[in-house]
Amino acid sequence: MTDTVAPEPTPEQAALFARVRRMMLVAGLTSALAVVVVLIAIGYRLYRGEGSAVASADITAALPKGARIVSTGVAGDRLVVTLDIGGATEIRTFDARTLKPAGRLKFVSEP
Repeated sequence: MTDTVAPEPTPEQAALFARVRRMMLVAGLTSALAVVVVLIAIGYRLYRGEGSAVASADITAALPKGARIVSTGVAGDRLVVTLDIGGATEIRTFDARTLKPAGRLKFVSEP
């Protein structure tokens, strides 16, 4: 068998080859950096403390005398409770993770 010998590249071709190699190196490093950033973001989201399960706690919320719960719901990370207190409507919000009161909104009728 005969081996085919490739001719030596011209200086212009050698410069073009070097430029293509540099561009491929930059593209490869950029892709590797992007993959590392995505893996770090995923690891951060998986292992940070907020993602772990919260231990259940027994909490008693006292309602005013004669109050009635009209509805409950979840909005984002808040638990929303709508109350009817003697004809006036009140909305109370609680943090869903800790069940601590987050806010209170009262609606009253004008006289």
